[in-house]
Amino acid sequence: MSRENIESRNEPVAGEKLIELRVNSQVYVLRVGRGPGELDPAHTLAFTLRETLGLTGTKVSCDKGACGGCTVLREAEAVLSCMLLTIECGGKEITTIEGLKDAKTGALDPLQQSFIDHSAFQCGYCTPGMIMSSKALLTANPSPAEEEIKEALSGNFCRCISQYQVVEAVKAVSGKKG
Repeated sequence: MSRENIESRNEPVAGEKLIELRVNSQVYVLRVGRGPGELDPAHTLAFTLRETLGLTGTKVSCDKGACGGCTVLREAEAVLSCMLLTIECGGKEITTIEGLKDAKTGALDPLQQSFIDHSAFQCGYCTPGMIMSSKALLTANPSPAEEEIKEALSGNFCRCISQYQVVEAVKAVSGKKG
């Protein structure tokens, strides 16, 4: 589906199935179907974010829900977008890594900046998923203990770095610094 086929809140034609998808506070209305320019009901949220909406910050690595690279927030909860059908997200607020920056100033979210400041990445492929898992944790618990941070990140797999820098980056923006 090309970006020009995304509707902007038009009234549905009789019998037409539409899904309203809210991503990073922007509303998209997508036609559901299997024809050209339609959202296939079998498309995962990861596919829709990357291929339909052009939000490529969400990474797809294993495509089986094992690595956490595709983690996004659905209503502030961390979810694996490669395991979630787009049609299951109708009316829900989806936040991707692109949605964390300040919409007015373009400034990075403090958690994103902390990952940079603590060198909590190498190749960066898994970083968006780790940041989104951490964001969900900090939203639910602004002052997590180190073990809670490790538990929240346990579904995110990285081949490049030690998790030490990641844990330190999360701790630095939480209420339990140091």
